[in-house]
Amino acid sequence: MDEQQAREAICEVGRRLYARNLVAATDGNISVRIGEDRYVCTPSGISKGYMRTEDLVIADGCGKLVAGRGKVTSEFFTHLAAFEERPDIGAVVHAHPPFATAMTIAGLGMTDPIVPEVIMGLLAIPTTDYATPGSREGADVVRPWICDYDAVLLDCHGALTVGRDVFEAYMKLEKVEHTAQVLHTAHTLGRVRRLEPDAVKKLMDYYHGGAQPLPPYPFPWESPRR
Repeated sequence: MDEQQAREAICEVGRRLYARNLVAATDGNISVRIGEDRYVCTPSGISKGYMRTEDLVIADGCGKLVAGRGKVTSEFFTHLAAFEERPDIGAVVHAHPPFATAMTIAGLGMTDPIVPEVIMGLLAIPTTDYATPGSREGADVVRPWICDYDAVLLDCHGALTVGRDVFEAYMKLEKVEHTAQVLHTAHTLGRVRRLEPDAVKKLMDYYHGGAQPLPPYPFPWESPRR
């Protein structure tokens, strides 16, 4: 994806985030790797629903502005941590999906083996430790997780997803919020049932056994981390 394609894709994903209520006001940020040490990203203080391609900025691997009139988002260091840990990805999306954010505020995790589609596509959706929004702490709390998982919840601060391109990262964010809505509904209806170990093993074997190496914990919910 060249720079112009990246700009157009980021603006389209921004519109989708805004339309689906995954961000509000000027929340959220999106970045795409366009070359070695070069990233197109959303600037600070702009609505993701109304961006133009010329509004986007280019940053380097130190988080410094290379081109553009805006200011590099303060969350970019969290994006950089994901890019540094994952040379296989091309894009990062951070948003504030309401149900997923509420799950962390309520102290409810999304790693238990409950929804088959999550195990099939994401393995699990862990929650990072809390970090002050916009600070470099965000990079520190994301690094232990993003190596193994394509979607993480940021404690009290939304979610972050990665993908080979920005549309893939966006689709994973949709899945995170949809799963949070399903879990919220299940919790309000009564007891939430975990999948049986045999069912989990079949999902893991079928969807991950031969396609990609498993993370350090074959069953992420058994990890001492969250």
